Amino acid sequence: MVRLNLMLLAALVLCALSLVTSRHQARKLFVELEREQARARGYETEFGQLQLEQSTWAMPVRVEKIAREQLRMQLPGPGRIEVVSLSGFSLGEIGASGIARLWLRGGFPPAYLARSPADSLVWRRELVRTFLERDLPELGITIPAAALQRFWNMLAHYHGGVWNAAEFARSLGVSEPTVRRYLDLLSGLYMVRQLPPWHENIGKRQVKSPKVYVRDSGLLHQLLGVKSEEELLVHPRCGASWEGFAIEETLKAVRPDDAYFWATHTGAELDLLLLKDGRRLGVEVKRADAPRLTPSMRTALEDLRLEQLVVLYPGETSYALAERVTVRPLAAVVAGVTGLFPRPRRPRRR
Repeated sequence: MVRLNLMLLAALVLCALSLVTSRHQARKLFVELEREQARARGYETEFGQLQLEQSTWAMPVRVEKIAREQLRMQLPGPGRIEVVSLSGFSLGEIGASGIARLWLRGGFPPAYLARSPADSLVWRRELVRTFLERDLPELGITIPAAALQRFWNMLAHYHGGVWNAAEFARSLGVSEPTVRRYLDLLSGLYMVRQLPPWHENIGKRQVKSPKVYVRDSGLLHQLLGVKSEEELLVHPRCGASWEGFAIEETLKAVRPDDAYFWATHTGAELDLLLLKDGRRLGVEVKRADAPRLTPSMRTALEDLRLEQLVVLYPGETSYALAERVTVRPLAAVVAGVTGLFPRPRRPRRR
């Protein structure tokens, strides 16, 4: 009996010692945890200060002051400034043989030149993420990345459609001025194109809201979840994607003075109206093997007084549909404005 009591006493002492040791160890670890958390808070504070300092040092007013006072530089006058918009690869640069690849992957060089479609897809996905999470905050834009991501995804599904602020606001649960601000932001950063409507006094009710397009087809396909050419060809937005791609390539090739779309409430429409050197040129985009002349084309030709109307399609042969209406392959944009809209030859005088 005495032996049993001694054994129980020894076990009790061991348990007490282990409890004291574990509590001491826990207290020690808790102190270390608090120390590390305080250090992390210090790093966060320092990082915030560095960001504030960076934004202060990079303010345009400060840069302009240093350039003027220390470097003796002067701002050029309004007549000495020219803004040149740079885009990704175009058909004029890569040639007609790269149409399918350029359409699927888009014009960003790393996406187009990636070794495989999977690598291109990863690059485009990371571009969207870093653009929203890193680049926009560095520009001082405080819109939550998740909110802008939802708007961009929704915009991709309305690619090529007429802008309807009420529908976007209702779907996202925000106000109409808010979605309009989102749209203007992405347009100003060259991610989205707002194609303005053309309207004039022709005695018909005309659409007066812009069309919206995701400018780069590769980013559009990333937002739509399209991973391969096979998926693209069966996707419900395939036709809209082709339309936006053809419009972007046409604008790069023609470099018009102004570009619009035109539509009436009765159904007549024109995908692209170009004003170039005093000429009115029309472009209609069709993803069909053999486009035909439609009543909408006749209406646009007459009401808008077009000099020429070109129908772009994915084929290889050019042919005339009617007077001043010609079907041309998209590859014709490689030759620029003369490839799409050659000036009619004047008869020689005898």
